[in-house]
Amino acid sequence: METVIYHNPRCSKSRATLQLLHDHGLSPTVIEYLIDPPDRETLLKILTLLTLQPRQLMRRTESVYQELGLDDPGLSDDELIQVMLDHPVLIERPIVLAGGMARIGRPPELVLEILR
Repeated sequence: METVIYHNPRCSKSRATLQLLHDHGLSPTVIEYLIDPPDRETLLKILTLLTLQPRQLMRRTESVYQELGLDDPGLSDDELIQVMLDHPVLIERPIVLAGGMARIGRPPELVLEILR
């Protein structure tokens, strides 16, 4: 099964999730999304697989979230998606894709649900 992880090596949860995948015998494709962010189509696919609205995938504690006023309820989904494309640090991490499903590794063990 092809497995992909959107990974930030500076994040402890992301590192733990990657290690968990390795511990289960997987060699996932690792995408360091801060260096190689997803395009719009990929981000839309991830949102669909996670069944989340754009704001639900955003890291609200990032300073750029406050600086850009992203808590404004008047912002459209398209606007929020564009901000995540422009500022990938806002995308929650880690995200694992496997078997046509996706999970956010918070806690890391949640990704095991899609590996069975």
